[in-house]
Amino acid sequence: MELRQLKYFLAVGEELNFSRAAERCYVSQSAISLQIAKLEREMGEPLFERSSRSVRLTVVGAQLVSIARHMLELEQAALALTTRKQNQLRLAGNMTFAANALAAIVRVRERHPEAEIDFVLKRFAEQIDAVMSGDCQVALIRGSVERTSLHVTELWTEDLVVVLAEGHPLAGGDNPSLEQLAAYPLLLPKRSDQILLHRVIEGAMKRSGLRLTFGPPVAPDHTASAELLNHPECWSIIYASTAESTPKTGLAFRTEAQHRLQLAVSAVVASSVPETDIQRDLIEALADTAPDDATSQNTPASRIR
Repeated sequence: MELRQLKYFLAVGEELNFSRAAERCYVSQSAISLQIAKLEREMGEPLFERSSRSVRLTVVGAQLVSIARHMLELEQAALALTTRKQNQLRLAGNMTFAANALAAIVRVRERHPEAEIDFVLKRFAEQIDAVMSGDCQVALIRGSVERTSLHVTELWTEDLVVVLAEGHPLAGGDNPSLEQLAAYPLLLPKRSDQILLHRVIEGAMKRSGLRLTFGPPVAPDHTASAELLNHPECWSIIYASTAESTPKTGLAFRTEAQHRLQLAVSAVVASSVPETDIQRDLIEALADTAPDDATSQNTPASRIR
């Protein structure tokens, strides 16, 4: 029995859907299914009842859920014992958060001159794994994660940026609404390459009772903003930090009229590891680096599990 198998089992057990569990673990559905099958063979019992419409835990599967959670929490606690000293901390994030991270680190070191804080660049899935393993103590992410082994502190909420070709019918007026945007195809990388943006847009459209249509998927070696020049009938959406560095020639940048395309920026820590003063102050300092046009959270220390 491998901890990886328990991790995948727990994801399926909580999602009750192999496809969503695969997205959550950032692996293919076939990889999830293979490891679950191996675990079931080792257990000698089926862990899930599967049909074309639903997935349910068996009696043995339901009993294994709490054991799997406990084993994964023990793994995190054991790794944390050897991965940091009291005054050392590693903050994981991507390059778009570099300015926020450095500003927060400077502020924390003014208060804690003994602190050693590293900012390490990692992709989203790597950040979460690093926090869970104890390699990093804080991850700065867009969006959120729902795992009992993690605490999520929402720092601020930012509007996503709607990008249109200058000749698009919605480019010349006020900020467009979701209802107006829904009349045109959306241009994005395929869902597996940009899960977060797809989820935000799909959720906003569904809540508003709107139907989303897509243009051709953006290739991995292309950018959505550049592809709009080839498909001016479409629209796209990017992070605010990406918009700042995107060439503006031939493009118009807007926000959704009713601010329904928003994304939280959050700090993630392991719930099983005691919080240090340095860690707490770093998260508060990160919250203070929110952009001027972002919606800051009044209680950055509050946590969402």
